[in-house]
Amino acid sequence: MHETPTRVDVVVVGAGPVGLTLANILGARGVGVLVVDERAALIDYPRGVGIDDESLRTFQSIGLVTQVQRHTIPNQILRFVNGKGRLLAEIAPSGNDFGWPKRNGFVQPLVDAELLAGLARHASVETAWQVRMETYEEGPDAVTVRLREPDGTVREVHTSYLVGCDGGRSITRQLLGTTFEGTTSETRWVVVDIEHDPLGSPNSYVGADPARPFASISIAHGIRRFEFMVMADEPDEQVERPEFLHRLLAPFVPRPAEARIIRHRVYTHHSRIAGTFRRGRVLIAGDAAHLMPVWQGQGYNSGIRDAANLGWKLAAVVSGACRADLLDTYDAERRGHAKAMIDLSTTVGRIISIRSRPLAWLRDRVAGAASLLPSLKRYIVEMRFKPMPRYERGAIVPISGAQSPVGRLFIQPQVQTADGTALLDDAIGPWFAVLCWNNDPTAILDDDALEIWRGLGARLVAVVPTAQLGRTAFPDEVLVVGDPGRLKTWFDGHTESVVFLRPDRCVAAASIAQQASEVSRKLAAALALNERVEVGEHA
Repeated sequence: MHETPTRVDVVVVGAGPVGLTLANILGARGVGVLVVDERAALIDYPRGVGIDDESLRTFQSIGLVTQVQRHTIPNQILRFVNGKGRLLAEIAPSGNDFGWPKRNGFVQPLVDAELLAGLARHASVETAWQVRMETYEEGPDAVTVRLREPDGTVREVHTSYLVGCDGGRSITRQLLGTTFEGTTSETRWVVVDIEHDPLGSPNSYVGADPARPFASISIAHGIRRFEFMVMADEPDEQVERPEFLHRLLAPFVPRPAEARIIRHRVYTHHSRIAGTFRRGRVLIAGDAAHLMPVWQGQGYNSGIRDAANLGWKLAAVVSGACRADLLDTYDAERRGHAKAMIDLSTTVGRIISIRSRPLAWLRDRVAGAASLLPSLKRYIVEMRFKPMPRYERGAIVPISGAQSPVGRLFIQPQVQTADGTALLDDAIGPWFAVLCWNNDPTAILDDDALEIWRGLGARLVAVVPTAQLGRTAFPDEVLVVGDPGRLKTWFDGHTESVVFLRPDRCVAAASIAQQASEVSRKLAAALALNERVEVGEHA
């Protein structure tokens, strides 16, 4: 390990998926980052098994989606069955509005390793293992972080911002002095990962069995995960024994003693959210900010959303493009969605974990009736119940109305460029973009608005039907992309013809062409943009 630096832009506490993703986002912008973790290496015990399309889009933005996909099974179908194996509901979402499959099984330790390896690309990022944050002291211009090195030495590092991505027992959150309100379930579960999948099929089930609720999940590289509820009279010491695990597996695996268990762990479900995600120069993200049960596979993905939301904002503030006020929007935008995911996951867990046989019978009858209603069945199968991020305040210029695109993620179809076919985000780059349908952005924006976007380093984009590529002259600074049809369909469904995209691909503002300059100035205020600051990669 290199000697810990004494001054960096951002200290990230915790080398889990959230901290590593955040460090990759910041490193790509040239921000100086020190990632510290008190462990000696990445966590290898059983953790998340589901990545959604939003997380894959974030990994695409940091140039690691190909590496991550090596450890995934796309289009994972999840079936909910009762104690007799009867199908209650099925989640099998189709479509790829954001460019990627909506549900993907994955092996988290291997994906985390790809995120860690990705940091080696960035000279401004350093990772220090077996280094514990003892405390910090915030001053007017910096945070002094006291770190205990592996040899016991205590060093001080001065940083502009400190971000705690250090899990549910976060020392950063404790030092921040905020609450962590919610509940912890009294019920324990044991998770068991088995290599050389003894079932061998891609099938994944959640068993709402009142005798003992369970899950059986097929993930990548021939690994199958089982999860079983642990009863109150079964102590952890008993659950940890191989013969007990074999008894749990026996109803599903013909020869459980031959199953090659690679990891197992007893855990409980938490439904908690911190009182604040930011106080001054100190922020928290991921499990440090919110915890939720596993039943919707959104704990991991919610943390990646935190990193995607916070990363570009920190980069913009550290570079001098935006004032520190922009960081207030992180809590304002992420809190509501994180809470909605907690509530959904908690509710689904309660339904699955019913132990009363009469109540389980009633649940099964209701589920059976629901499956006969096409609209309700489609609502479940296509995951329309999943709360999608929609910001009504924050780093946006809101537009009233249910159909407003502002505060929502923009679609990501394939587009045509001079270099060939590409996903939209790859074509326009990872920073801000002004996207115009069939219009030249330099013609519809006045000089003041153009200066805003040029100073911020935004990409100016004209979208034209593919057949028109090369048939209309645009200024060199305008990227022209050809649309095979999906972008036209999107613009057909909205009155706005200009969209202003943030680096996290949220629509920050939208307007008709004649109002684009006025909206640009409003958005500059919402972004707490410093006046006339030319922004490139932060050095």
